Amino acid sequence: MARSARAQEEIRRFLDIGAVQVAELDLDGDEAVLRPGPGSPPVTHGEVFVLVRRGGRPVGTLLGRVPEGADAKAVLADRAQAECGPAVLGGPVEPPFTTVVVATRERAGQLARALDSLLAQDHPRFEIVVVDNAPVTDETRELVERKYAERVRYVCEPVPGLAAAHNAGLDAVRGEVVAFTDDDVVADPRWLTELTAPFAADAGLGCSTGLILPARLTTPAQVLLESHGGFAKGFTPRTYDPAHPPGDEPLFPFTAGRFGSGANMAFRTAVLRSVGGFDPATGAGTAARGGDDLYGFVRVLAQGHRLRYTPYALVWHHHRETWRDLETQAYGYGAGLTAYLTAVLVNRPALLPAFLARLPRGLAHARSLTAVRDTDAMGGTGTPGDHDERTHPWPRRLSRLQRKGMVYGPVGYLRARYALRAAVRETTAQRAKTAQGAR
Repeated sequence: MARSARAQEEIRRFLDIGAVQVAELDLDGDEAVLRPGPGSPPVTHGEVFVLVRRGGRPVGTLLGRVPEGADAKAVLADRAQAECGPAVLGGPVEPPFTTVVVATRERAGQLARALDSLLAQDHPRFEIVVVDNAPVTDETRELVERKYAERVRYVCEPVPGLAAAHNAGLDAVRGEVVAFTDDDVVADPRWLTELTAPFAADAGLGCSTGLILPARLTTPAQVLLESHGGFAKGFTPRTYDPAHPPGDEPLFPFTAGRFGSGANMAFRTAVLRSVGGFDPATGAGTAARGGDDLYGFVRVLAQGHRLRYTPYALVWHHHRETWRDLETQAYGYGAGLTAYLTAVLVNRPALLPAFLARLPRGLAHARSLTAVRDTDAMGGTGTPGDHDERTHPWPRRLSRLQRKGMVYGPVGYLRARYALRAAVRETTAQRAKTAQGAR
């Protein structure tokens, strides 16, 4: 098939993807409870992406179809009882004092939604810090001061980039643990407790990550991204220990994308500070395009600390909505992957031998990550209920962009380092000028 005809066919398939409802189903007790997802309308007939809970804890997802006129709760509960296992229950652990850092830039409406969910957390002792990254208006500061007053601290970081913003938040942290999330999420009420309690149970834990599910699946782009595996890492808790490298992870620790994502992560504050925080030349808002979270995971693991993934720490993420968004995201994922690897090797050259030993397998892994998967062969648009798999449809255009991003990543990182030095010089000069004027 000619390239133009193939591209037109991919666009046609993309536009044919229909919306999917999002819901939660709690199987606790004798009576199942069905609720719409955050910000979603009540469930009706049609396709439904369902988060299944037992005892309030997430245990799985499924994609169900509710026939017209049928009882949605009964249909979905029957499927869930058959397909989703029990939650792993542990004894109560008092989570440590935690600071939640939310970096944002000119998205006050989304930020307010995220902050409302964070202030509703059941964690016994926490604080929230909002980092306003390279703002061009006063909208974020005014929102925090007007609506959240003393409940949220405001920090301004003039140097652009997500990692720079996270480092500014890290400087302001008072908690034993620092948790990071994004301004486009809605946090489950138990998110912070579930994410941070493992630090109290394991003194050698340096990092924890949690589950990310879609808040809405209303556009073709949102459904396609979730069909490709989304951000979720499954429903099995797992600890990654550098002293005992996992046998099923031959690229460990360089496949950091398998550990979690920046919208749902926490670090022991002293550990993250000891590795210098995040590399400010990585992350969204820089020429590197991403990779700041992956950099943090690898640096903490390389220092000998364990990382814990727990599916019980849940945030709902508002995926991007358009095909153009997916293109930007695909290129950014590719660039961020190789940019973070470059950053790790630049900042910790001792890891180079281990990296080179894994390079052949790493290249094969990169090819599999970006492989084209035909939608017809996979049965339509894929199944949003399945996670951490790469057998889902992935259009040729997005695959090409990911690979182009991977080639660009090291260059982007070096450009970001250069831009960072210039931005720091400019900021320092501006502060000196302001101080001189004040005298």
